[in-house]
Amino acid sequence: MTHAAQKMKFRVGGMDCAACATKIENAVSRMPGVTGVEVSVTGGSVSVQHEGAVEREAVSRQIAALGYVVADGPSARAKEADHDHDLDQNHGHNHDLVAGGKQPWWRSSKAILTVACALALGAAFLIGKLIPSTEYWAFLAAMLVGLIPIARRAATAAVAGTPFSIEMLMTVAAVGAVIIGAMEEAATVVLLFLVGELLEGIAASRARSSIQELAKLVPSTARLENGDSVREVPASSLAVDSVVQVRPGDRIPADGIILAGDSSIDEAPVTGESTPVRKKTGDIVFAGTVNGEALLRIKVTASAQDNTIARIVRLVEEAQESKAPTERFIDRFSRYYTPGVVVVAAIVAILPPLVWSGASWHAWIYKGLAILLIGCPCALVISTPAAIAASLASGARRGLLLKGGAVLERLRDVTVACFDKTGTLTAGKPKVTDVVGFGCGESEVLSLAASLERGSSHPLALAILQAASNKGADPQRVEDFVNLAGEGVKAALAGRTVFLGSPAAAERIVPLTEDQRKLVDALNESGKTVSVLVVDREVAGCIAMRDELRSDAIAGLRRLADRGVRSVMLTGDNPRTAAALARELGIDHRAQMMPEDKQRTVVAYKNQGEVVLKVGDGINDAPALAAADVGVAMGGGTDVALETADAAVLHGRVADVPAMIGLSKRTMGVIRQNISIALGLKAVFLVTTIAGITGLWPAILADTGATVLVTMNALRLLSVPRSGGAAGEGAST
Repeated sequence: MTHAAQKMKFRVGGMDCAACATKIENAVSRMPGVTGVEVSVTGGSVSVQHEGAVEREAVSRQIAALGYVVADGPSARAKEADHDHDLDQNHGHNHDLVAGGKQPWWRSSKAILTVACALALGAAFLIGKLIPSTEYWAFLAAMLVGLIPIARRAATAAVAGTPFSIEMLMTVAAVGAVIIGAMEEAATVVLLFLVGELLEGIAASRARSSIQELAKLVPSTARLENGDSVREVPASSLAVDSVVQVRPGDRIPADGIILAGDSSIDEAPVTGESTPVRKKTGDIVFAGTVNGEALLRIKVTASAQDNTIARIVRLVEEAQESKAPTERFIDRFSRYYTPGVVVVAAIVAILPPLVWSGASWHAWIYKGLAILLIGCPCALVISTPAAIAASLASGARRGLLLKGGAVLERLRDVTVACFDKTGTLTAGKPKVTDVVGFGCGESEVLSLAASLERGSSHPLALAILQAASNKGADPQRVEDFVNLAGEGVKAALAGRTVFLGSPAAAERIVPLTEDQRKLVDALNESGKTVSVLVVDREVAGCIAMRDELRSDAIAGLRRLADRGVRSVMLTGDNPRTAAALARELGIDHRAQMMPEDKQRTVVAYKNQGEVVLKVGDGINDAPALAAADVGVAMGGGTDVALETADAAVLHGRVADVPAMIGLSKRTMGVIRQNISIALGLKAVFLVTTIAGITGLWPAILADTGATVLVTMNALRLLSVPRSGGAAGEGAST
């Protein structure tokens, strides 16, 4: 039975640059039944969409024939099944495959081939000195040690649809050098090519390892409570709602909520924060973080494949497969660039001797062969994806999740940032700030209010209950409880009728005095929400609450302003509360906005030519998040609304928004540097080769050396500038 739109995923080793991706894509896409191929060099994965019965083994063989290592064992199949069907074992297999089962670089097939070629070349030098008559054949043999595998890969790639591969250019150059008698140089160039490939592989694996190391943070086992006993089980087997114990110094095995215990938690592996965070009963903890000094009992809230670490890894892997506009342009450019280089090399080799009688065929063919090697596009095509992959990994390790290179690139151009208020600029947890009694004490006001709110889960009700608990004002038993929608709550308490609600609703029961109105207005002006308590048609007091600003909100918005980004608060709150908070934050605001109003505001800014960033909770702000140029969900723990948003600030810090923009600017700066390095080196060596200053050896170094340089330059993005804050703000260096 055939199924439409099926997908299989492979872990592939040995992919070092975008040219590798092109070869695999061309080869696999030609197979019958294959409808799409997505290759992530930085992620080390190949995803194949297909219709009908496409054999997994056939795809594996096609990829392996190009010279790559396919992790297609049982764990690979399990990983694919886990990804598609959310099986519990996903997490364990993820470790096997993300790590790739990779052996040390010095034991890889590339390293072995490079060493063999180096030994053969060394032997050829010795033999040539000892027996000069055999020198030609000794160097030919040394060259063939390295060239035969290269030529085999070139032929396979050509048959599979990539005739202008670096292996083909290398093979033509080496054979040409043999024909014109430059045997010693040909053998050396082959060795340099293999050394360059090995260095590329090492550099590429470093770029890959950053996010892979994150996946290894979750411990392999957990201490599961089973009745009165505790037993050790695989962490990947933990089910939601199971209870685990975490000893001091141990890593937390799953996302969860603390049931018992009070301890400092080192969240640096997930958030990048160096200072441990104090956590107590009811607080959320993340998988992979480290428990400090006390035993914790934790209820698991996410299965292994859905915990914070797994979601970060999955998101980054998917993001690495999404190409940025610059990357797509470079890919298109390289399709024409390489054949163009071949044409130029042929012209340089053939035209001068034909046109000028004194020109040497030997010299100009040599120059043409050197241009073939200079023209390889590897450094150019890896310049962008290497930087984006390092940037995505760096951001993910600090709780900045982006859905791909296109999002990262757009962030650089943001001019207006529209923020939701509740839960975004504020903590989303209102606190009682003022308790005023009119004819009765503050403690009684709190006690009566708490009596009405007992059992409610509304944020304002929870704030009142917390304040009453802190003051020792115990709630009392009520009867005939009524919830008056949009107005407040009412009940009978010890023979008295008690009401708690908005000032307007209270005025409908009993008029407020002038002094009481002035007090309520003053509290509202300072950004507080006021509830009035009425007992038997008399105003007994009022309680003011405010959802306090996040601790870093003012500093974060100031950093945005320093970057030339204007901030606006869009809120459904009343105008006076909104105005008070906006004044404190130093930004513009729009109040009493429904979700569709926020969307219209975002669209209006875009119509004015602004590039709009929308930051919200990702649920009631969904229309505005979708309408913005970049939508960012301000999340906490595992409940991040990535479905609508383009990115997420996992740990809810306002300062992470300018950090995200800073990361974008740094990344685009590195990409510009990489493109300059790749094209600049080629231009220099092109001129010096034609001028006769440099030859085949520098030509191969111009390619492989540039590839290593741009990759290492991109790896700088994995570090955080000292002045850059939690998530890598910095200049476009």
